[in-house]
Amino acid sequence: MAIELTDRAAEKIKDILTKKGLPPTAGLRFGVKGGGCSGFEYVVDVEANPRKFDMPGKNDQVFVSKGARILVDKKSYLFLNGLEIDWEEQQFGHAFVYRNPNAKGVCGCGTSFSV
Repeated sequence: MAIELTDRAAEKIKDILTKKGLPPTAGLRFGVKGGGCSGFEYVVDVEANPRKFDMPGKNDQVFVSKGARILVDKKSYLFLNGLEIDWEEQQFGHAFVYRNPNAKGVCGCGTSFSV
């Protein structure tokens, strides 16, 4: 399996990287950390160092979905394998939205989950 992006999410990631003036080899890092109302929460960081992307660490998984680059550490990948990431723009905020087949429960705001 892999991590997939919707068209909207892929365009948003490319837009974020372009606006930051990052090279085509840059990517976003998606991960998981303990916390949130349900036990685990999603984290997103810009991976600006192209060398870090071109030569991922031994604990990184690299995905390209619809032309957007994603990095995930192996520990987070255990929880994110099969994840679909979307981008939603709503009246009171914009955010990545996660459809995680590994999640047994999700908090009301959608930023944390349980397994």
